[in-house]
Amino acid sequence: MPDSIIIGAAIVDIPLSPVTPDIFTAHSTPLERIAMGLGGDAANESLVLARLGHAPALVSVVGDDAPGDFIRQTLSGAGVDVSAVTVREGLDTGINVVLVRPDGERSFITSRSGSLRQLSLSDILPALDAPSLSGARVACLASLFVSPRLTLEDTATLFDILKSRGLILCADTTRPKNGETLREAGALLSRLDYFFPNLEEAATLTGEQDPDAVAHALLDCGVKHVALKLGGKGCLLKSREERHLVPAVPGVRCVDTTGAGDTFAGAFIAAILESRTFADCGRFANAAASLCVETVGATEGTWTRAEVEQRLKI
Repeated sequence: MPDSIIIGAAIVDIPLSPVTPDIFTAHSTPLERIAMGLGGDAANESLVLARLGHAPALVSVVGDDAPGDFIRQTLSGAGVDVSAVTVREGLDTGINVVLVRPDGERSFITSRSGSLRQLSLSDILPALDAPSLSGARVACLASLFVSPRLTLEDTATLFDILKSRGLILCADTTRPKNGETLREAGALLSRLDYFFPNLEEAATLTGEQDPDAVAHALLDCGVKHVALKLGGKGCLLKSREERHLVPAVPGVRCVDTTGAGDTFAGAFIAAILESRTFADCGRFANAAASLCVETVGATEGTWTRAEVEQRLKI
């Protein structure tokens, strides 16, 4: 039985690394490797949870095509329950081309018509009624503001249903697509037990820049626990009772930041399921994310739980 429900995007990533501006003027640019891999916030988080020994169920939508088959088969083989993934005829499964710069930062080329932004409440609610999902303890919306078909009102409805079932409710986010602030999204965020934004995303939402001020603004609107991702500086954890500035793992060679935030969120959820303390959840998530950035692609690395535990000792 799944112990967690992860809701969001499942797509295919094609990372290109390293990419410099002259790629657009060169006739041909050879790279070390170009390969198709899993991508999408929810697929990434689900795979991280499975890799850490948990039993996640993915709620997403893909097309009835080869990339959709690849996603479901790969995740199922890794231990993710994909029975709640909607397969929609006539829809192209999303494919992202990821341009990774030499410093590890990246830009995305996405398809307007692909499945990345097609998830709706009508896909999610029937999936949640599956008997196989009844034993889950944690639910996570892998990214706010990704799918325009999932409005703020729809998301509030979703959150209320999940909370009514006694689930610990988490969410990650992307930058608000339409300039949403706490005025529009505050009531929605107030339902969250845990929120995993990065500083840029949260600054856009709150209008604050200082990490403590950002976290305080989110707590003021009702978020119970804020885990603010600070990139190479680690993370700031804040609740009404606790504050922890958890440094990043030292000595990490960053190759590609793709999927690092999703890995952080997935590992944090794993730590919640294991009843770790708030501070230890942050340390565990930092350790997993440090392994993610050392390889190209969100899920291409072959790190193990044992390696995460080893990083906790550094």
